[in-house]
Amino acid sequence: MRLAQLLGSRADTGLPKVHALLALFYFQAARLETRVDGDGNLLLLAEQQRSHWDQALLACGVGHLEHAARGEELSEYHLQAGIAAVHATSASYAETDWCRLVQLYDQLLAIAPSPVVALNRTIAQSMVEGPEAALASLEELSAETAMKNYYLLPAARADFLRRLGFSALAAACYQEALTYACTEPERRFLLRRIDGLKAERQGTK
Repeated sequence: MRLAQLLGSRADTGLPKVHALLALFYFQAARLETRVDGDGNLLLLAEQQRSHWDQALLACGVGHLEHAARGEELSEYHLQAGIAAVHATSASYAETDWCRLVQLYDQLLAIAPSPVVALNRTIAQSMVEGPEAALASLEELSAETAMKNYYLLPAARADFLRRLGFSALAAACYQEALTYACTEPERRFLLRRIDGLKAERQGTK
C-alpha cells in the first residue's frame, strides 16, 4: 500500500489504474481484522462484523476509486476494486448487489480471463440464479488445468450442494477439498463445515 501511495502521489505515475489498485488495497485492508475470529478461524464474508470494518479505510477506498474513474482506461484493477467496493459498501450480506457483481466479473473475465475469477463468479451467480446454475458453471471449470488440486473448487461445489439440501454429497466434496493443499485455518474451516453437515443430518433423524 505504501508503494502504491507513493506512485499515486506523483504527477507522472498517479495514473487512474494506480488509484484503482489503491482503492482495492484500502477496501481489503478495511475488513482485514474481521476475516478471522479470536482463535484464528476463518470467517466468511456473511459472518464478518461489518460494524467492525475500518470506516476510515473504506472512505479512502471510495475516494481512490472515484479518482480512478477520471481516466478513459478500464483496467482489471478498476474491476477488482469495483467488486470489492460492492461488498464493502453493502449494508449486509443479504443486501449485496449480486447482479452487479456478476456484471463486474463478466467484464473482468473479458479483459483478464482467469479460472479463479470464473470460480469467484460462480459464487455471485449462485446468489442470482441459484446454486443449481452455479453447479453447472463449476462443471465447465473442472476441465481447467489451473483448477486441478485447487481446494476451493470442491469447496464451492460442496457449498452449492449444501444449499440444495444434498448434505452427504456436500460432505464428500469438503472431504475432497481436504486432500488438496491449503493452510491450517482453511483446513479447520473445511472440518467445521463437515461437522456442521453431520450435525444437520443427525438433527433430522
